[in-house]
Amino acid sequence: MSLIERIKDETQPPIVVAELSGNHRQDFSVAKNIIQKAAQVGADAIKLQTYAANSLTLDCKSEEFVVQDGLWKGQSLFELYTKASTPYEWHKPLKDLADDLAITLFSTPFDEAAVDFLENEIDPQLYKISSFEITHIPLLERVAETGKPVVLSTGMATGSEIDEAIKTLRTNGSSDVVLLKCVSAYPSDPSDFNLKSMLTLQERFNCPVGLSDHCLTNEIAIAATALGARLIEKHVTDDRDKNGVDAKFSLETAELRDLVRKTRTTHAALGRSELGTVKQDESQKKYRRSIYVAKAIKQGEPFTKENIKIIRPSDGLAPKHWKTVLNKTARRDLEMGSPLSKEDIES
Repeated sequence: MSLIERIKDETQPPIVVAELSGNHRQDFSVAKNIIQKAAQVGADAIKLQTYAANSLTLDCKSEEFVVQDGLWKGQSLFELYTKASTPYEWHKPLKDLADDLAITLFSTPFDEAAVDFLENEIDPQLYKISSFEITHIPLLERVAETGKPVVLSTGMATGSEIDEAIKTLRTNGSSDVVLLKCVSAYPSDPSDFNLKSMLTLQERFNCPVGLSDHCLTNEIAIAATALGARLIEKHVTDDRDKNGVDAKFSLETAELRDLVRKTRTTHAALGRSELGTVKQDESQKKYRRSIYVAKAIKQGEPFTKENIKIIRPSDGLAPKHWKTVLNKTARRDLEMGSPLSKEDIES
């Protein structure tokens, strides 16, 4: 079953996507190690980012090209993107590794040339569009021309911008679009997520929804799963202390394992919307109350509050018959501890 088929099948747990980003620290062995660990702990997919620094920005150090605050304060955009980019020559061997590990690999392209490269080099199942690129209409048009499903992050975007992006994708060939709730700050403050807006995204745009989460803990992802998220994306690292570009808001292996386990448990608990008894409750019904003989009763003797009681277990008449039974008479002798039945009552 492909990723998009699983995303659309609500009986399946949400897809967990491990985002490699720049946490490889420009070391191919680190990139391989992160993918291997993600596969070992049960992640469904690994995601790369495909760009060169000069396709994103200019090699310029004037103020507007320098990060002014946050994790990357003082770095020029060109320096940051050079350090964070995944070398193009790594894509095919990392895809081959992922195939061997039975984990799906796809990518986020940041320009049209990157889409061409990905199509020719790894032929991914689907594409991801970064929240920063949601207004990059030429990029969306090129991605849509592949006809493949698209996962679209919506951080920072207004309703009209999301609407325009979806229309662009659908009219150019991508009929399957998944919208991700996202806070584009790194790391993200849980108080700003407004997870209920996932439901608005789903209803307004008629798309499956999910979460791109930049928090260091998994509570937001668990809550999103409970609200129906069909894809959870988290950055991952082999070691948060080794200064990967995005390591400070990335999960380590044990935390990723915890995310996989808890999202699947949460999804399983959602079950069906119908009211009624669940399978494991059936055996507990015997501990409901029913009407029992509390003292020995002779044939023809009336039932009273002294000789019958509403007690556990549930083998006698249901408590709703209590008032009907009182003051009627016994059809036969009844022993203390007997469940009362209709056949015991004189009509």
